[in-house]
Amino acid sequence: MGNAATGKQILVVEDDAHIAELLQLHLRDEGYEVTHAADGDEGMRLLQRGYWDALVLDLMLPGVEGLEICKQARTMERYVPIIIISARSSEVHRILGLELGADDYLAKPFSVLELVARIRALLRRTEALLRDSRAQAGILTQGDLTLDPVARTVTLDGLGVELTPREFDLLYFFARHPERVFSRLELLNEVWGYQHEGYEHTVNTHINRLRAKLEANPSSPRRIATVWGRGYKFTRVEAGAP
Repeated sequence: MGNAATGKQILVVEDDAHIAELLQLHLRDEGYEVTHAADGDEGMRLLQRGYWDALVLDLMLPGVEGLEICKQARTMERYVPIIIISARSSEVHRILGLELGADDYLAKPFSVLELVARIRALLRRTEALLRDSRAQAGILTQGDLTLDPVARTVTLDGLGVELTPREFDLLYFFARHPERVFSRLELLNEVWGYQHEGYEHTVNTHINRLRAKLEANPSSPRRIATVWGRGYKFTRVEAGAP
């Protein structure tokens, strides 16, 4: 099944043996090569040792906890898409996981088929973004913002801005389409790689965090504006503008 998946290496860090077995079964059926770690210490060791195409990560683990593994993954040179799976379904843990650089979050109990679909979408999206950044290797400047799609860096009025990988993807997408209005579902599809009713709050969270990092007054944003009843749009702000 799914030749496109052949050779893709997925690391699953999950201490629940039943969930881990189900994930391995379904992911291998899709053509992925799966390695399982049953605790955080082994997960951290495998993460640092391997060359992974995706990481499926539980938060509550024996040994090193999942958020620490997520943080470590984001210090590595190669970008690894991360999906967090956890019984910690509260908003605070979801946001913390996303803030540390996870690409997606599924609360237990979840559909294994949905998780597989999310992984497929993430890998497609990661490959597409890599192709895009190679094809458009030039620096993108929109007023006082400068984005480098290869180095994945952002400067605002010449000063560096620290963004998570998904925040960068969202801002880069906006900056490539100034003044165009996108609904939350369109943004989910374009930036996250899937369109799923009920997950629009993920877009809200990322936009709020981008505003906090880019806007002088996040409650009255100028760069990423809400277009009531329709969605969001990006407007360039010139350097030195009041």
